[in-house]
Amino acid sequence: MNLEVVLPILIPLTAGALSLALWRSVQLQRLVGVVATALLLAASIWLMRSTIDKGFLVVEMGSWPAPFSIVLVADILSAIMIVLTGIIGLAIAIYSLASTPPGHERFGYYPLMHLLLAGVAGAFLTGDIFNLFVWFEVMLLASFALLTLGGERAQMEGAIKYVTLNLFSSALFLSAVGLLYGMVGTLNMADIAQKVSRVEDPGMITVVSLMFMVSFGIKAAAFPLFFWLPASYHTPQVAVSALFAGLLTKVGVYALYRVFTLIFTQDVEYTHTILLWAAALTMLTGVLGAAAQFEFRRILSFHIVSQIGYMLLGLALFTPLALIGGVFYIMHHIIVKTNLFLVSGITYRLLGSYELKDLGGVYRQRPYLALLFLIPALSLAGIPPLSGFFAKFVVVRATLESSEYLVAAVALLVGLLTLYSMIKIWAEVFWKKVPEHVTDTRRLNGDIKDQRSWAYYTPVVGLAVCTLIIGLYGQPIYVLAESAAEQLMNPQLYIEAVLGGQPE
Repeated sequence: MNLEVVLPILIPLTAGALSLALWRSVQLQRLVGVVATALLLAASIWLMRSTIDKGFLVVEMGSWPAPFSIVLVADILSAIMIVLTGIIGLAIAIYSLASTPPGHERFGYYPLMHLLLAGVAGAFLTGDIFNLFVWFEVMLLASFALLTLGGERAQMEGAIKYVTLNLFSSALFLSAVGLLYGMVGTLNMADIAQKVSRVEDPGMITVVSLMFMVSFGIKAAAFPLFFWLPASYHTPQVAVSALFAGLLTKVGVYALYRVFTLIFTQDVEYTHTILLWAAALTMLTGVLGAAAQFEFRRILSFHIVSQIGYMLLGLALFTPLALIGGVFYIMHHIIVKTNLFLVSGITYRLLGSYELKDLGGVYRQRPYLALLFLIPALSLAGIPPLSGFFAKFVVVRATLESSEYLVAAVALLVGLLTLYSMIKIWAEVFWKKVPEHVTDTRRLNGDIKDQRSWAYYTPVVGLAVCTLIIGLYGQPIYVLAESAAEQLMNPQLYIEAVLGGQPE
């Protein structure tokens, strides 16, 4: 048995159960949170090394062979996503030590965090389309509970929009699974990929593929049904916002990559053209929304939407270089976006607001924090030699090679507008003086000391270092993305790994 495939799901589930057992001891829950996420990161690195060596790892749950058993499958793409989950999980667990209010901790913050991480890992590793739905629902349950912890009015309003649209997405997903099962008689994704070409009515396969596209597009916050994200991600505690920003929408992106490279490749000219224009409109609407905002986390939330467009663009072009760019972009963005939300939480701690008009003076009092903001901010905008430059360069080059010049122009314009938003935050939060109406600057001036300031800054520094490594030493990351793209472009490798060369 390939234990490294099971551990990324087993560790957070066990940690969640242990946190529930330690309900009365917040201190022990905190300890479990940090230790468990560190173990998750270690297990994810083990999984990555194994997939690099072997290509694919398959675990059949129970004594039944595939396609009758439920299988867990790890290829390089899923291993990359699991490693990123481990990095973000550990960063959030450490940051939560300082930022999470005691009331939230007493009412299940840590068990819910572990449950969310288990759902994310399960979605990345499952080889069964119905169990992908199950893991999505695990994530939805945990994320809704985390979103509403505290019960503030803004949280509840955002949570209603969040859960309503995501429940619609789930219903559409389940309907698509039912229709697909009725046509091919199996739920194993490798087996579906084998049998889908033999369906008598290929038009119905295209219809079902569009249902999956809409469902996963909603979860990825793609155009036009993305409005739930900027309405909700700025409302919870900042550690929750950062966790959501880093991981949740990427599960939707991953699902799109998986099904539209493995299963729905019969009508690429039609389905991927829709994805192409969805990607362009996602980029454009997201960045325009960000340009109009003057609240730190709302700006970052809209930029999640715009950056999702770049990831979808890599899939939509469906060339080896485009897929490399898309995977590279996912790796870069998860690190950068999480870090920007964590930085916003520190500025809130210093001045008590996320509104740009109420912030200022951070550069003068905290120059090191200003630098820690600039690294992910300039990377998000695509400034060389940071990670975002190389990610955007590969995606835009793939767009030009595919002769999609208008979409390439949109991608470049979005990069400029992203830079505008980051400059706006820099000018308002870090460069200008503290506004006269802000009277409580004791934390900013250092008059009040935070005993756990190390927990705020350690994950921010760690993620900034990751951004610099991806940018300055990008060759190994590019090679990793290239290996993932090669597997995605050759779905037969996945099918043979799961089914073991069984006849259709």
